[in-house]
Amino acid sequence: MPHIFWATINGIAILLAVSTGIGQVLRLKFGVGNSTILNLNQRIFAWWAMVAVATVAIGAGPYATVGLFALISFFAFREFITLTPTKAADYSSLLLAFYVALPAQFILLAMRWYGLFAIFIPVYAFFVMSAAGALAQDTTEFLERNAKIQWALMVCVYGLSHAPALLMLEIPNYFSNNGPLLLFFLLVVQSSDVFQYVCGKLWGRHKLSPAVSPSKTVEGLLGGGAMAVLLGAVLHGLTPFSLWQAAAMSLVTVAAGFIGGLVLSGVKRSLGAKDWGVMLAGHGGMLDRVDSICFAAPIFFHLTRYFFVP
Repeated sequence: MPHIFWATINGIAILLAVSTGIGQVLRLKFGVGNSTILNLNQRIFAWWAMVAVATVAIGAGPYATVGLFALISFFAFREFITLTPTKAADYSSLLLAFYVALPAQFILLAMRWYGLFAIFIPVYAFFVMSAAGALAQDTTEFLERNAKIQWALMVCVYGLSHAPALLMLEIPNYFSNNGPLLLFFLLVVQSSDVFQYVCGKLWGRHKLSPAVSPSKTVEGLLGGGAMAVLLGAVLHGLTPFSLWQAAAMSLVTVAAGFIGGLVLSGVKRSLGAKDWGVMLAGHGGMLDRVDSICFAAPIFFHLTRYFFVP
């Protein structure tokens, strides 16, 4: 793995260490019962765990990374289905989704079979699962039930799989391992969420979409998005992009990630839920943490493939 990858990881560790220290000082100052400080420290601890797991997986090579994302995809998909009512007639469709479509998507990725990886779920899985739903012969809310399963599969499996798919790209005059590029993407999309949260808490005055996501503000989006784009420009050494290209790719990533979070917030609100789950303390469920990745990854992957791969 290139030196710049480990230098970036060390920088993240230092930043998290400083954040941990600040969190503990605030806890001592305001007391252990302060809910805001408790949530902050939970988020920092969760970030330590996520960074550690991602570092080990990316450092271990592409197969470990694909395996990690397959596991994340499984948990996210399960959270989506758990909040989405299903019936006994949906059993065959769910079986196909969990134990055929999901593993097959990541196996195709590990095989670097781009041609089938890109169309397997939207073409073949869509066809087979639709047929399974019809053959179950339960027409009560047929469209709604099947659309929920198909939607969950597209978001949690197909969309998310495009993040580790960055490792399959053969980019001229770049590192022999695309781990730094995946790290760049994850840092931009996840830091955007953090920066928007912080800017919204500090300066947020105008609600962006209160009926869908009450916590999102115009100031949070503009301030946090600008900070994430600046970070992407600074980290352009991780990528095959120039400084301005990295800034442009970061801007697209921030916008796509924001829409992903907003869309899935709308889904949660329609289901009467605040979070997708409780798997990550301070963050909610797995899908709460990767919702922006699910929408941003396919766009980032295909833009990179179109413009930087011969």
